[in-house]
Amino acid sequence: MHSEDTGSPSRRALTALTVTTAVLGFVVGAVMVGVQRLTVLGLLADVARAPLPVVALCPVVGLGVAALALRFVARGASPTITDEYIRNVHEPTPLDLAPVPGRLLASMGTIGFGGALGLEGVAIYVGGAIGTLVDSRLGRRLRRDDAKVLMIAGAAAGVAAIFQTPVTGAVLALEVPFRGRLGRRHVVPVLAASVAGYLAAILIVGRRPLFPVRGHVSVEWRDLLAAILVGFVAGALAHGLARLILLAKALGRRVPLSVRLPAAGALLAGIVVVASAITSDGSVVLGPGYAVTRWALDPTHATGVVAGMLVLRMLATSVTLAGGGVGGLSIPLVAAGALTGRTLAGLVGRGDDPLGAVVGAAAFLAAGYRVPLAAITFVAETTGRAGFIAPAMLAAFAADITIGRASVSGEQRDDAEAGW
Repeated sequence: MHSEDTGSPSRRALTALTVTTAVLGFVVGAVMVGVQRLTVLGLLADVARAPLPVVALCPVVGLGVAALALRFVARGASPTITDEYIRNVHEPTPLDLAPVPGRLLASMGTIGFGGALGLEGVAIYVGGAIGTLVDSRLGRRLRRDDAKVLMIAGAAAGVAAIFQTPVTGAVLALEVPFRGRLGRRHVVPVLAASVAGYLAAILIVGRRPLFPVRGHVSVEWRDLLAAILVGFVAGALAHGLARLILLAKALGRRVPLSVRLPAAGALLAGIVVVASAITSDGSVVLGPGYAVTRWALDPTHATGVVAGMLVLRMLATSVTLAGGGVGGLSIPLVAAGALTGRTLAGLVGRGDDPLGAVVGAAAFLAAGYRVPLAAITFVAETTGRAGFIAPAMLAAFAADITIGRASVSGEQRDDAEAGW
């Protein structure tokens, strides 16, 4: 049992909790680096190098692996992972650890074979599970009010390791359980875990920014106005994607897997073939979205091709979910946003300016999960350019206004009534 003390924590107790979360964060970061290397740098990289017919067929193999892992290893658990974390933040009971190995295998199979979902959902879920496991061992030494802090700290560390963004890891873990609000407690221990997870990642694999922006960045007042426009467009598109994703989740509950899996496999194969026809590389539409995000930054791609890739990518993410795939949605949202921003920039003759893609990524992430603060810190950390913060902020808020109450998750709450 946890300690009955529910008052304000003493300085000594807070220090001990922060040290604990820092150690936890480093462990989670190391674990997620291993998962990322096996899944993305290993299996998915091999798939991308295969002939087109093999690439087209791999996603359905991944969906089959996910179905088997959920059925026999996770004992029939649902494919939800980020939603599972969000739901559990608001519940008094600890996260159920029994399905974790099965869901982890299912997500690695889904993403490693080309499913268009992200590893950050795995990081949130697995990091939260490791935190819950540690909490079960140290529970007698923690206050009752701190019952969820290790779970949230673990989730923050996982995101920080995957994105290599220490602040975004903490902000996203605290913000994503709510619609447009930030959990207000235990910020210091959660941030300590996030920083430790980030340090583990860069010590093992080195610094790898998602948006490798080079050269001088100059933002004028016209760029700020353009950022607002990008935000409105991204918010509208994110609203449509949110509806597609919720529909995909509903199909997962209503339609038998024996129907959904082959249908999703056939659609994903078709998406790969079409992507190959317009880009000469069908694999770019697959996986978490890192490849297509970097692809969007290439100014040599025609605007119409980029717009077509945006449609294909949104469809691929929704179809992967409908087919029983397991993974996260943050990186897919970032990828869709980068494609949106790059398309709009191309329409006005600014396809060689990375600002459009970066601002679009912030806007889409802010709207899709209703996490404007995480989206802003994400841009600052992944680009390393302070000049992008103001336009990203305007775009994120415009997108958040546009999407209304919609979200890619049905488990988020409108306020922090649970105490976070």
